[in-house]
Amino acid sequence: MTPSVAFSHLGCEKNRIDTEHMIGLLAEAGYDVSKDEDSSDYVVVNTCSFIQDAREESVRTLVQLAEAGKKVVISGCMAQHFQEQLLEELPEAVALVGTGDYHKIVDVIERTEAGERVKEVSSNPTYIADENLPRYRTTTESVAYVRVAEGCDYKCAFCIIPHLRGKQRSRPIESIVAEAHRLAAEGVEEIILISQITTNYGLDIYGKPKLAELLRALGEVDVAWIRMHYAYPTGLTPAVIQAMRETPNVVPYLDLPLQHSDPDVLKSMNRPWQGQVNDQIIERLKAELPDAVLRTTFIVGFPGETQAQFEHLLAFVERHEFDHVGVFTFSAEEGTAAFDLPDPVPPEVMVARRDRLMAAQQSIAERRNRTQIGRVVDVLIEQENPGKGLKVGRSARFAPEVDGVVYVTGDARLGSLVPVKITDADIYDLHGTVATAADVLAVPSVAAR
Repeated sequence: MTPSVAFSHLGCEKNRIDTEHMIGLLAEAGYDVSKDEDSSDYVVVNTCSFIQDAREESVRTLVQLAEAGKKVVISGCMAQHFQEQLLEELPEAVALVGTGDYHKIVDVIERTEAGERVKEVSSNPTYIADENLPRYRTTTESVAYVRVAEGCDYKCAFCIIPHLRGKQRSRPIESIVAEAHRLAAEGVEEIILISQITTNYGLDIYGKPKLAELLRALGEVDVAWIRMHYAYPTGLTPAVIQAMRETPNVVPYLDLPLQHSDPDVLKSMNRPWQGQVNDQIIERLKAELPDAVLRTTFIVGFPGETQAQFEHLLAFVERHEFDHVGVFTFSAEEGTAAFDLPDPVPPEVMVARRDRLMAAQQSIAERRNRTQIGRVVDVLIEQENPGKGLKVGRSARFAPEVDGVVYVTGDARLGSLVPVKITDADIYDLHGTVATAADVLAVPSVAAR
């Protein structure tokens, strides 16, 4: 009899795809893949090591499973990052699987069953899955993430991802489109393109970025929404913008990892070119994609950040009125250029700056959401809330898990895309009712986006 295997998924959506492939491979090989960690023979913990908080969550999970007497397989970024320490300090760990080795999971389990303590961690990750690798999706039936590239060639001073994930390696357009067609046939309504820097897609295999061509090719796939994450701002070329405008199922939602606005801070972050063009990029996007929804993330408390530089960032946020903003305090990561930079910002100052920036953004976010009141928008229904007689979904202005939701009253089937008249809004969410034919006719320019 084959052993049973459960999974504990931690970290980002790139990790999620790795988990889904491991589940798919084990299931294809005849393993019992269970959701019940308590009754499973093995638990694969797909860990995150991006910042200290993520590592602490991963360690807590590993310790709890070890104390419960589980055979633990450690995969993902912590396995790549701390391979020697983990094997020494966690005797219950029967195997380590690196970020570029998850496709070997069946072999890893077979070797552990034979009594070997396995370390399958490539020092230089080079693997990237294609459309033929088995996959069992763990998201809702209507949403799927599709990885267009893995790894990163940039050397931002605060980021350890190139060390953990290797250099950029893109999938061919044909492979991505083939996977997208299969997902559409399974009933998926939204495909989310992810990589470390999606705007650099194709540079390594085609000699130049090919995101515009990829978007146009995905326009032939029968899904309602194609969404991009991690669009590095300087890669939003006129060709990419034009492809977004001309491809109906590509939603004008841009996730821009800006990190800061002050040119000197960006120079310290090893992103010097961005500081000269931030304002121009945002203004150009708003002019060329007037319906665009803009999300971004910032780091406060980078070493040497002065109060004046923070005020520059605050004014930048207030000036451009992003729809969604995430703010993180700087985390010094060993192995990055910023780890031992001088002039650290005290933790209490970092927290105060984060809270002040988020407070400013909250009023902006509510104002942006309230512009939706009175519109009829398409909403993807994802949850039922029978206690309140509501359905919960998202309009195209909200990405899963990181943004808000739309609370909907009225008859709507799970997994369907329905027109909803927005009746109210708050800081994070929208509220509405399933639109009638009269509602739709009353709003000639239906704001599906």
